[in-house]
Amino acid sequence: MTTQPETGPLFVGVDGGGTGCRARIVDASGNILGQGLSGPATTRMGIANAWGSVLRAWQGAAEEAGVDPADAPHVYAGVGLAGLSRAGSLEELRTMAHPFAAVRFISDGAAACLGAHSGRDGAIVIAGTGSIGLAFIGGEEKRAGGYGFPISDEGSGADLGLKAIQQALRAHDGRRDRTPLLSEVMARFEGEPAKAIGWMDRATATDYATFAPLVLRHADQGDPAARQIVQSGAEHIDALVRRMVEYGAPLVTLLGGLAGPLEPWLSPDVRRRLKPPDGDAVSGAIILAERS
Repeated sequence: MTTQPETGPLFVGVDGGGTGCRARIVDASGNILGQGLSGPATTRMGIANAWGSVLRAWQGAAEEAGVDPADAPHVYAGVGLAGLSRAGSLEELRTMAHPFAAVRFISDGAAACLGAHSGRDGAIVIAGTGSIGLAFIGGEEKRAGGYGFPISDEGSGADLGLKAIQQALRAHDGRRDRTPLLSEVMARFEGEPAKAIGWMDRATATDYATFAPLVLRHADQGDPAARQIVQSGAEHIDALVRRMVEYGAPLVTLLGGLAGPLEPWLSPDVRRRLKPPDGDAVSGAIILAERS
């Protein structure tokens, strides 16, 4: 049972991504009351399935918080969802029945940006399996990159993996010097380009990104091919950060699995613009809910 009517509105923030969905309920003072988890929530799996995952995460958070689902009309929701830029996704989500006082939607990247800067002007650059730059300036969202691998997402884990395989095949042909990195990459395909081709026919961005740790390890060990690949990737991340600054972002937060490994490779002027995140994407979704 909840004391909701006496304590005022509650806010739930939801971060829905390709691997899972997280929800967090807070009160008007920002105290965390409960959290919930569910499966993937991305528009790629269909709007109805993504929305179902959002609701399951909310229900899990409500249960932990001791909030009766019947009190949902007193709860304001903010939802950050992967794949929201797909044509028609936002419009379809807005037609879904919901139990809340109000619900607002935003991309998962935009939610991460709001959380990273506590709702103030700022930007994020994500360097993970993919890459993107995203800023909020004067309430307006601006972005660069992030259009999807392989046509975009430069400097990402998938991009590093792709470059490593390309260079390995060139070394196999004798079109460039063989290095320890390139030998190890080809060893994964048993030294046979035909097996690399067969793998390519089924490979996803995530599969390419599995080569990124290998590239980074060899770069740290001085492998010239690896260093070239990582430096090129870092230059792309540099460009994303600089674009966010050009948009007017005073500070930029670097996020994603490659953020730590790539930061030492970034240019000094870019590193001076970086700041740690204030909060996560769920925090950003809560800010969105509070603005309702």
